Amino acid sequence: MTQPILSIKGLQVAYGGIQAVKKVDMEIMEGELVTLIGSNGAGKTTTLKAITGMIPMKAGEVTYQGKSINGVPSWESLANGIVMVPEGRGVFARMTITENLQMGAYLRKDNESVERDIDRMFDIFPRLKERATQLAGTMSGGEQQMLAMARALMSQPKLLIMDEPTMGLSPVMTEKIFEVIDGVSKEGMTILLVEQNARLALQAADRAYVMGSGEIIMDGVAAEMLNDPKVQAAYLGE
Repeated sequence: MTQPILSIKGLQVAYGGIQAVKKVDMEIMEGELVTLIGSNGAGKTTTLKAITGMIPMKAGEVTYQGKSINGVPSWESLANGIVMVPEGRGVFARMTITENLQMGAYLRKDNESVERDIDRMFDIFPRLKERATQLAGTMSGGEQQMLAMARALMSQPKLLIMDEPTMGLSPVMTEKIFEVIDGVSKEGMTILLVEQNARLALQAADRAYVMGSGEIIMDGVAAEMLNDPKVQAAYLGE
């Protein structure tokens, strides 16, 4: 059996006396798009932050490419190919779009291919090309989300983790973001997606996990979950 690129077993996270994540078991195979859905406060973002080393785990085991990454800091995870697009985008507001993209590639030494990848990002996101010299902080929320995704892709991730990429975006911009997610997934990128729009997430994903009150309460093939009455009632507004 093929080894998962990411395996999470018995993950627990606590803030002070509050157990934010009680027990999470997940696996992601190379090339999969896996989505994690659930109501607000279920522990989804906390789970992502624990995986990427942004916050400490209370218990559990996270392995990446067959090796434990428990306690590995976020910058080291980034160097290992785990790249997160955080909720709230986190672009460098006082840098231009081009400078933001260059920052995404700061660990890379292949300058020529970095320039080629910047051109590729401009092909994927034409709006960024139009505003290449504009300061990132002056762009709309949707444009900043495009930039955050493009900057993440510039680091050539082996595992791309996205937290609420369409939060607060218009339907048109949401559609564009999902077009890009679908495109990079079809190219073979491994993606873990947390997304408030459960319908779009399930339509895009191969497999899905449902989180409630700090635990995984359901998992399966994403297309089947779309038609599951319990999922429809709880997350799809049907």
